[in-house]
Order: sequence, then structure tokens, then C-alpha cells
Amino acid sequence: MSAVETQTQMGGTNPHANIIKFTMLLGGVVFLLMMVFGLLMRAAQGGLIDLDPSLFYLLLTAHGAGMVGSAALSGAAILWYFCARHLDLRGSIYLAFLGLFLLGVVLILGGIFIGQYGGAWTFLFPLPASSGGAWGAGAAVSFLLGYLLIGVGFLLFYLEIGLKVSARYRGLLGGLGWRYLFGGASDDLPPPTIVAASSVVVFNTIGIVFGAAVIAATIVNLLFPSFAVDPLLAKNATYFFGHVFINASIYMAVVAVYELLPDYTGRPWKTSKLFVGAWAAVVIFVQAVYFHHLLQDVNMPAWTLALGQIISYASGVPLIGVTVFSLLLYVKGSGLKWDLPISLLVLGTVGWGIGSIPAIIDGMLAVNKLMHNTQWVPGHFHIYLLLGEVAMAFGFAAWLVKDRSQAEMSGLDKLVFRAYTLGGVGFVLMFLWSGASSIPRRWAVHYEEWQLQSQLASLFALVVVLATAGMVIRYTLSLMRRS
Repeated sequence: MSAVETQTQMGGTNPHANIIKFTMLLGGVVFLLMMVFGLLMRAAQGGLIDLDPSLFYLLLTAHGAGMVGSAALSGAAILWYFCARHLDLRGSIYLAFLGLFLLGVVLILGGIFIGQYGGAWTFLFPLPASSGGAWGAGAAVSFLLGYLLIGVGFLLFYLEIGLKVSARYRGLLGGLGWRYLFGGASDDLPPPTIVAASSVVVFNTIGIVFGAAVIAATIVNLLFPSFAVDPLLAKNATYFFGHVFINASIYMAVVAVYELLPDYTGRPWKTSKLFVGAWAAVVIFVQAVYFHHLLQDVNMPAWTLALGQIISYASGVPLIGVTVFSLLLYVKGSGLKWDLPISLLVLGTVGWGIGSIPAIIDGMLAVNKLMHNTQWVPGHFHIYLLLGEVAMAFGFAAWLVKDRSQAEMSGLDKLVFRAYTLGGVGFVLMFLWSGASSIPRRWAVHYEEWQLQSQLASLFALVVVLATAGMVIRYTLSLMRRS
């Protein structure tokens, strides 16, 4: 047993707690700001406010990049905090990661709001260089360079965790638990957090390398237009990176459930062969499933389209069949006291599982032909994020500043939780309804016949914004009382 594990079991404090608390404050504030941007866009689509389309697309770009970035940052903070219970991680590496991340954010915001870059967070080639005069090459370079710095920061982050896992568990295969899965000894099993961390290190490192390659190629093309980039290859690399990266954000955050639920139920979350096998499947599925983003690309090989549909079906099994089902079994009959942290963590896990269902539906070729460019797709990934990763992040943040003498939720906490849940459910249902009605995604201006869903979504979004503001204020005040 390592010194870190011994200290944790003896009730020692986490040496990274302060910087993680600061990170979660940053993430919470950015989540709130991006939600306000989302509210403004839905209100504009509903005809409730007048928003210039050029400003709409700037907000859309900032909203997408900001929400994905905040999800990744908060997920990374959660993973680092709980990995530090089992590994001797160096704080200097986390500071370097955070510094590169924040520098990248500055460049991204500069590209958007100073350079007027409005090409959305997916930066699909050749859009950054084909703005029709809406922005210059410098704005696109600033935006993409910001992404590149964030990617470098994450590679440092994963390198540190990967090295420490390898040293502690005799290589990444030991950290993944694959030796145990294929008949090895069970005397030194990695805990669930390490299995999850090792899995994320493997697949998100691969995803970031692909993303960095296409970003670097696009930057060179912006600076030297004669440098040729294959658009289809670039699209594949971009969607591979984007799909893997946003999923990794949720897979990092779920370790909070593995670590904290046992404190509430008295039932340890064990590393079983089923658990290890599920995470082994995740490593494969989370990379292979990105093909469902390309079902409308008729020049893709037929086998890739078939694989995208098949893996879309299969990818929900490890999530719904293991993590969500196991969570419900752990909670059932445990007699746990429901407070705000555990309520949000359970909501996040269940919301994540539910969010996979419309994603699987969209992964069907016949459905995808009609619905991929409708608001159905924002519907499913807003379930993943709003009712999934973001809920987990706020649950973890609430636990960080939890008053240990308070066993149950206060009346205000109940109000905030219910408002966030009901507002979030209503908001995402409006996206799904809009998608089922063939209302397109990414349109700044909606016809009058489409505006009802956007108007209702704006109302639900306002409820979510107010609930989120309550959680951010609650967290900030708790930090101030503890300082």
C-alpha cells in the first residue's frame, strides 16, 4: 500500500484540495456564463429578443467551446483529486496543465470576441479559412492555437497519471485491470478510480493526438494556403477528436460516484471482472463509435457506416448495464441520507445513461438521414452534459465544501436541486421535440412556426440559470467561510 493510500485511509487531507477547489470555482462560473449564452440564443430563436445573426454565431462558438472546455476542466479536476487518493501526483504538473488551459482560453476568447471567429467549436476544415469575410485568418489561428495549448496541457496531465499508474500497478495493463480480467492474480487489484483513469488516459490521449494533428495542419493552411489538407481526412480526425474528448469529460467525472457513493451507503464500489470488462469495452467503443457522425458522408466506405450503427447500439451497454444499474443497486436499501452532493451525483449518472438513448436512436442509418442536422442531436448531448457531467461536477463541488455536520438537504438545497432537475429536463425535451419536428440545428433565425419550442426552452433555461447561479453562489460563500 502506498503512502498516499495509507494517509487517505487514516483521514489525511488531500494535498491538492485547494487548487481543485479553485478549479471547480472557475468551472462553475464558466458553466453559468455559457448557460446565459445558451438562454440568449434560444430566446433569439423564439423571437423573444432581437439578436444579430453574426453575434448569434459568436455566442454559439463560445457556448460550444466553453461548455466542452468547462466539462473537460471540471472532469479533469475530479479525476486528479481522486487519483491523488491512490497515487503520489505532482502538484506542479497540475499547475502547468491549468496554466496552459487558461492561456488557451484567452486565445480562444480573443479569436471569438476580438477577431470575430464564429465557425463553431468543431472547427471543420476548410471553414476556418473560408469565412466569406466574417473573420480573418488571424482570428482562426488564435482560436485553433488556443485549442492546441489546451491539448498540450491535457497530454501533460495524462502523462503524469499514466506514469504514476504504471509505476504503482506494473504498467498500464495493471492499471486497466486487464491482467486480472484475463486470469491474472487478484491480490493487487486497482480500485475503480484507477481503472477509469487508466482507460481515459489511453483513449483520450489517442483522441487528442488526432485533434492536435488536424489543428496543426489547419493552422499551417491558414498561414500558407498552398499547404494542402484532405477535407475528408480532416473531418474524420476532427470528429474522432471531438467525440472522444467530450465523452472523456464525462468518464473522468464519474469517478466521483465511485469514490463518494460508498461514503453514503457504506458499500464499497468493488473492482470486479464485470467492471473491468465494461471499462475495457469503453476503451474500444468510445473510439469506434465516432463513425456515427459520418453516416451522411456517402463517400465513406460502407463498412465504416455499418460499424458506426452497430457500435452505437453496443456502446450503451457498459454505461447503462454496468455503471447506472450498479448505482441503483448500491442505492437500493442502503438507507443513505440524501443531501445536495449525492443527489446531483446520482442525477448526473442517471442523466448520462438516459442521454445515451436518443444518441443510439440517431445512430440508426434511417433515422440519421432525417434527423442528424436537426435539434435532436443537441438534445441528446445536452442530456449528456446538463443532466450528466455538469450535474456530477456541481455534486462534487458541493461535496468539497460540505458541512459534515449537516446530514440532509436544507429547504434551499431542495429548491435548487428540483429547479435544476425540472428545468434541465424541460429544456432538453424541447430540443428533442424540435428535432422530431425537423427543426434544423444551428439556425440563428427561426420561422414563426418553429418558435414555440424555443420560447418554452427559454423559460426552462431561465430556471436552470437561476438554479445554477444558486449553486455557484452557495459554493463561493462556503469557500469564503472556510478561508
